[in-house]
Amino acid sequence: MKQLLPSARLVLGTAAAAAVASLCLAVSTPATMSVDGQRIVADVAPVTTVGNAYLPIRAIAEATGGVTTFDEATRTITVRRGRSILTLKLGERAATLDGKRVILARAPFTVRGRAMVPSNVIAEAFGSNVRYDERQAKVDVRTPGVIVAPFPDDAP
Repeated sequence: MKQLLPSARLVLGTAAAAAVASLCLAVSTPATMSVDGQRIVADVAPVTTVGNAYLPIRAIAEATGGVTTFDEATRTITVRRGRSILTLKLGERAATLDGKRVILARAPFTVRGRAMVPSNVIAEAFGSNVRYDERQAKVDVRTPGVIVAPFPDDAP
């Protein structure tokens, strides 16, 4: 059997991720998002799978004080927040955080023109605590240094 070229594997991997995302959107209840206790309304809801949430990076980054840019020619997303710079490419698992190469568990993909990234990318890049409650279909992002009144289910 012929080996696939790396570019063909990338295209197939990206197509598979997009197909899974589309299927999840079709059969799931959209999850809600909040950042530091404030509900975030984005034009694309998080994509959720069993145990995972993929978040629209621009909406989350901007809610945490970051600035997001997208270079359509290279399909590169750059997020600047404080001194941190996260650079991602749609369809690729390799990224950089503050100039250091990192490998993501899943490549960023788009849903209706919005870049979606795994919730752990947000946690690692911004030092945030990201919690996805499957039962309640809620994603909660807490940024470091922000004091937020606890949710009722946060009590010990």
